[in-house]
Amino acid sequence: MIKDITIGQYFPGHSAIHRMDPRVKLILTIAFIVMLFVVRNPIGFILCGGFLAMCYAVSRIPLKMILRSLKPILPIIIFTGVLNLFFIDGEPIFELGWLKLTWQGIYTSVAMALRIVLLIAGSSLLTYTTSPIALTDAIERLLSPLKKLHFPAHELAMMMSIALRFIPTLIEETDKIMSAQKARGADMESGSLVQRAKALIPIMIPLFISAFRRAEELALAMECRCYRGGEGRTRMKQLKLSGVDFAAMGITAVGIALVIVLNMIPMGFMERFI
Repeated sequence: MIKDITIGQYFPGHSAIHRMDPRVKLILTIAFIVMLFVVRNPIGFILCGGFLAMCYAVSRIPLKMILRSLKPILPIIIFTGVLNLFFIDGEPIFELGWLKLTWQGIYTSVAMALRIVLLIAGSSLLTYTTSPIALTDAIERLLSPLKKLHFPAHELAMMMSIALRFIPTLIEETDKIMSAQKARGADMESGSLVQRAKALIPIMIPLFISAFRRAEELALAMECRCYRGGEGRTRMKQLKLSGVDFAAMGITAVGIALVIVLNMIPMGFMERFI
């Protein structure tokens, strides 16, 4: 399960999405998340899913990577789905004691599961196709107007990018520590909840020590390279908008407009769920 976490990983490529301006990708990712929470009918979900599938096809990210990113959140999807399935009021299908299955519960359960899946897949596409350095520059440039209010835009962007960069490293380190502890006879999968929690102590302690050691090494490396913050720093690659960026913004704007229009049009086959 640890190896299935792909948050923060970057897959180099030369697709149109890889070549997009990171600022545009960040803004469009936020717009896509907003679109997911605005959608209110099945056609809107189909539209969002088709839009995301098109983006993954253009970026040439393997399907197995998408499935790996969704595997760790499968328990959350099942848990929220079950809660919405039996605890939403509406037209009942059948009742068994305090459990009541309704059409509204089914629709809400499926809609919530789709939102979570599309949310994770959509946000993962940003890190899959954007390097940590490019993402840092994008965040800093978007927050640059706040510098007039003495907001530490560069420092915040740097911290966020370092955090994303070290997620895969810490996941790999955790997997190595768990394998080493299991080789020494540690049992982490049996016993009560308290016993399993205690079994994690031999993992957390060396993991924290390793994380602090890496942080110290990174700080020394930045200091040796005369890093003094964002003042006066130059960039090898300047961020410039291209035709691909404007096309992506136009397609996303059309998608959001279609979702809003679909929400305003009454749909007869949805009346039974409302």
